[in-house]
Amino acid sequence: MKLDQIQSQLLRQNLDGWLLFDHHHRDPLAYHVLGFEPTQHVTRRWYYLIPAQGVPRKLVHRIESKILEPVAGDTRVYSSWGEQADELKHLLSNCQRVAMQYSPNCAIPYVSMVDAGTVELIRSMNVEVVTSAELIQFFEARLDQQGLDSHLLAGRLVDRIRAEAFAFIGESLREKRIVCEWDVAEFVRHRFQEENLITESGPIVAANEHAADPHYEPQSSGSSVIHSGDLVLLDMWAKLDAPSAVYYDITWTGYCGDIIPAEIARVFDVVREARDAAIHRVQEAFSQGTGLQGYEVDDAARNSIRKAGFGDRFVHRTGHSIGVEVHGNGANMDNLETHDTRVVMPWSCFSIEPGVYLDRFGIRSEVNIFIDENLPRVTGEIQREMIPIV
Repeated sequence: MKLDQIQSQLLRQNLDGWLLFDHHHRDPLAYHVLGFEPTQHVTRRWYYLIPAQGVPRKLVHRIESKILEPVAGDTRVYSSWGEQADELKHLLSNCQRVAMQYSPNCAIPYVSMVDAGTVELIRSMNVEVVTSAELIQFFEARLDQQGLDSHLLAGRLVDRIRAEAFAFIGESLREKRIVCEWDVAEFVRHRFQEENLITESGPIVAANEHAADPHYEPQSSGSSVIHSGDLVLLDMWAKLDAPSAVYYDITWTGYCGDIIPAEIARVFDVVREARDAAIHRVQEAFSQGTGLQGYEVDDAARNSIRKAGFGDRFVHRTGHSIGVEVHGNGANMDNLETHDTRVVMPWSCFSIEPGVYLDRFGIRSEVNIFIDENLPRVTGEIQREMIPIV
């Protein structure tokens, strides 16, 4: 646990403390912050207060009194519900404003881990509860140099495998071999294994109308055969098989033929322009030092697509935080599914991936952005034109 840094952030945000809480391992973020994983079942409620100044304080149940032993702090115990309430008052003495894993109106559900009843309990003690969203991303979403290096290396490997996957489709078509979406997904997974890359799921290999489903994944039976004249969307995410490695996540689209139909070419142009508008919004904000919130990046991409007449066909957020998990704990580029007001921070990584999804096909274009102090940059290759798969 980075106690000095946490307390510095608490003082900066005018907070008296950060109250961490768990019951039945419902809040994995709390363990991330504390820097340990419990070695026993968490069947009783525990509380851990990191004050803005001074020594952390613990409150644990008597039958699980060792649950917070890996972290420093003064310990008190309880058994009954009445004793718990009394001890909580003692724990929170001198606190008027504390952060918890809570989000008003569940606006940012990724940090909304504490149940409403526990928030009510803390408030009943005349303590204001505010969201820990900015604290979480400060300690969870910023990369170090090792994490950045792992992301960049994974990017070079994934970009290479993506090109090979399109070539695999083209070779199969030229040689009149049957190739389906599942075959391409298996090709990608095999190449990931060869390059020491791992992934929690995927990839998405989607032809034609399947590409209109943003989270389609082919299965071993029932996936579509890919033919000449088909559109193919390929969404791949992976990281190095190494501790604390950071994901790389991209989406490209191709067309099985050398002449791209006008409708597909137009939609690709619309998506590309929206992607570039979002990239420009990030770069502009950091070059001017004006600050930036996640929802503003989504607005840039969404307004571009709306002006092109496809606003109702862009059905997901513009991007998500990227870290040791493909969907990280930092700001998302989102003003659709949530109104994400978290600050876009230096040393954070996230995707920009607008899409347009029609009945017969869908197109998404995804890049990753890393911000080194005040210099946002795309960390891998950028698709400029629809890929002809020939």
